[in-house]
This record gives sequence, structure tokens and C-alpha cells, in this order.
Amino acid sequence: MHEKTKHRLHSHDVPYGSGSGQQSVTGFPEVDDSNSYWIVRPSPDSSAKQGDAIETGSIIRLQHMRTRKWLHSHLHASPLSGNLEVSCFGGDGQSDTGDYWRLEIEGGGKLWKQDQKVRLRHVDTGGYLHSHNKKYNRLGGGQQEVCGVREKRAENIWLATEGVYLPVNKSK
Repeated sequence: MHEKTKHRLHSHDVPYGSGSGQQSVTGFPEVDDSNSYWIVRPSPDSSAKQGDAIETGSIIRLQHMRTRKWLHSHLHASPLSGNLEVSCFGGDGQSDTGDYWRLEIEGGGKLWKQDQKVRLRHVDTGGYLHSHNKKYNRLGGGQQEVCGVREKRAENIWLATEGVYLPVNKSK
């Protein structure tokens, strides 16, 4: 959930009409929409296993649960603000470094926990996952733009809220 606007990170099988033309990513105001669920996965070269604690500085990937595509970014301009476009791309067997995000935990915490403030910084572009009150006219339900920005701002903070959480595996 985006801390400032309370919108959920959201995607569905609707492509952007500009930029990359890849699957769009938005902020969605409703809590109970299955298109707002993401699976946290390690990078392919990691030895991390399901249930391992995720430490600040870890490189993760977010897989959209319904479409199986990866949260992705690149240098295409985002549709509303002209920042870095954030999209969904690839699939179960198709992932690249455009899907890698570095976890930055706010407030000095070492392990990612539910409802903890975090930033996700895109490895390839250096852009922080970001949202703001700029809304799409063509999409219903008050969906707002999600993009990447290279500056650390209050609008870069996210929280893991609703979801299924596994017990932490403390033996690495």
C-alpha cells in the first residue's frame, strides 16, 4: 500500500497506450481487489528460499499474482507525469534485471515486516517506486499513476498490508 495515498499497488491485463505498451501498473483505492496481490520472490541468482527473512538491501522481485508478470521498470516515460514508467512484464520463466528492486527499510529496521515502511529502488534505473494523486481518466475506480522517480521523497514509501505471510525461516 502506498503510504501517502493509501492506494494499493495494482495491475491487470491492460497495456499502456504509450511508452513500452506493456501491462499497466496503477494505484487502486479498494482494499479487496485480487489484482492488488503480489508475490515477493528473490532474484534468480539468490540462495533465498520461501519463508526466509528479507533483509534491508536485499534484491527482490514482485510477481503479480493474477497475471504472473513481474513488476518492471525502464527508461520509458510514465504516461501522466513523464517520470520512469513502471509496468508488468515477462512471466514465470521470463525475467530480467528490469524486474529487480532493492528493499530499503525506513527507520533502521533490518528485516521486512508487515506494515513496516519501505522503499523499493529499481536496480537498473535507480528510480524509487512512487505514486501521487495524478489519476487516469480512462481507467475507472480512481486509479492513480505509479511510476519511478530518482529522488527519495515521502511519496516513495510503501507498506506490505493485506496478504498471506509465511512464518520466518530463521535458519539460513
